[in-house]
Order: sequence, then C-alpha cells, then structure tokens
Amino acid sequence: MNILISGGSGFLGSALTDCLIQQGMTVTWLTRDTSQSHPKNVQMLSYEQLANDNHNHNQNYDVIINLAGAGIADSRWTEKRKQQLMDSRLKPTQAILDFIVRSEYKPKLLISGSAIGWYGIQGDTPLTEDSSAKPDFAHSLCEKWEQLAMSATQKGVAVAIVRTGVVIDSQGGMLAKLLTPFKLGLGGKLGDGQQIISWIGRDDWVRAVQFIIECHIDSQNQVMIYNLTAPNPISNHTFTKAVGSWLNRPTWFTLPRFLLKLLFGEMATLLIDGQKVLPQALLQAGFGFEYPTIDTLLASQDK
Repeated sequence: MNILISGGSGFLGSALTDCLIQQGMTVTWLTRDTSQSHPKNVQMLSYEQLANDNHNHNQNYDVIINLAGAGIADSRWTEKRKQQLMDSRLKPTQAILDFIVRSEYKPKLLISGSAIGWYGIQGDTPLTEDSSAKPDFAHSLCEKWEQLAMSATQKGVAVAIVRTGVVIDSQGGMLAKLLTPFKLGLGGKLGDGQQIISWIGRDDWVRAVQFIIECHIDSQNQVMIYNLTAPNPISNHTFTKAVGSWLNRPTWFTLPRFLLKLLFGEMATLLIDGQKVLPQALLQAGFGFEYPTIDTLLASQDK
C-alpha cells in the first residue's frame, strides 16, 4: 500500500511513519524541504512535484494522510499568528485536493487532521462526534480545515476527519515540556485545576489511525469523523498529581488563571478551559485502547 503523508516529520507523523513502514507499506512525505532529515526508506516529495502533471500521471497513492499545520500552542495568538495557523493548514490541504482533482488514479481514503478544539470551550459537558460546537477561534480554525478536506468526497474519495486531543508521550509534546520542571519539584496545576484534559497516548493515536485505514480503505464517497482521545478524560489537577506520583516529585505550585492570561493572552484558553471529549466512534467501531487511563500510560513511558 502506498501512503502519502503531509507533516510526516512531526511528533505524530514520524511515529505513524515508523509503524506503517514496519507493516510493509511504502511511505512518502509531502514536504516543502525535501533535503530535511528523514528515514532512509521514506520517499520525499515536494509540493512543487505534487503539482507537476508528469508526477500526477506516474504516481498514485492508496491513502493520503494530511497532518501539516503549525503548532497551535507555539506562540501567542496575534492576528498575524492566527493567519499563519490558518494558512499552514489550508494551503497544504488545498494542494492535496488539487492533486486529487488532477489525478487519474484517486486515493481510496483521505485522512485529514483536526483537533478537539472544533467543539469550542464547553467545560465538563461530555462531547462526542454527534455534539455541536461553540464558536471561538479554535473552532473556526478546525471547521475551515475540516470543510476543505471534506470536499474530496466530490471526487469520490472517502474522508476521515481525526479530531485529536492532547497527545501524551515523554518523547515530545506537552509531557516532554513538563518533565524538567516537574523533576525539579516545580510542577503544579494550572488555574483551579478543574479544567478537563481530553488526552490520548501517542501509541494509541498511531494505532487508531491504522485502525481507521483498515476500516475505511474500501469506503465509498463518505465522511467519517473520529475523536482521537482516550475514554477517560481527567482534570488538570488529576493529571498534575499523576505526573508527580509517576516522577515521585511534589506538585505544590499553582499558576493562577490571571497570570496565564497575562503570559499567553487569548491562547491561554488552551491551558485553562477544558473539554470533555469522548471517542464514541472509535469505541463503537471496536477499537481497543492499549492505554485507557493516564496511570497505565505513564507507567509505559521513559522518565
């Protein structure tokens, strides 16, 4: 099976690539810089090459996995940054759609990234794929990204939207950033600590994407939406205590809500406002989580 991945060198894309290659699949990374470091058995494809008609006639992909996008929590949400976040998602998606339109051999499935930010801030209300959203910037960003990807169905390509929660793994992402301060005894809750974290282990995220491929590789012209979150979301306070216990360190500190807003501006909503997002579609389809609780996940991680 030939698979094209945008964002393949990222925290999620690289782990997914390793597993797909281990399963004997051929993986190509779609990238703006084909000279970047990459596994030797990964092929590289530039966006310019993707737009080249000669390439379009000579290559076909069974699955395209669209993960490209600047990190939403990497810097303050100025108006310029908001536009960068939007462009970094919509432009690669549009390039993929243009390729699909021109291609004689269409992919069987497009898996396109999104985030649980689609639901907006809804506190501890349980949210499934059937839930409605509350408008804010994160929702608008995800909604435009999803709607653009869904247009691939007009060309007969099945689309799976994956709304990813907070990905937990000691090799990257939020947990990796927290290790040093927690090890120094500086760990603590954010705000009142009651905000819900809808999380997923990176290994389970990779397994879920593979599961979606297996389930929908032969789907016909339809849209599927999946929440990629573990079945047991937790409060920030519970998460803080779990990490402290795992590292055998105290967690006495608190970063007040007003200070987080001062430091991060509008982006502070990612830290102090929670969402209780549940993986209803995955569970109904029969997916089994290897790490359904935060304690089982942390026990599997390197410190």
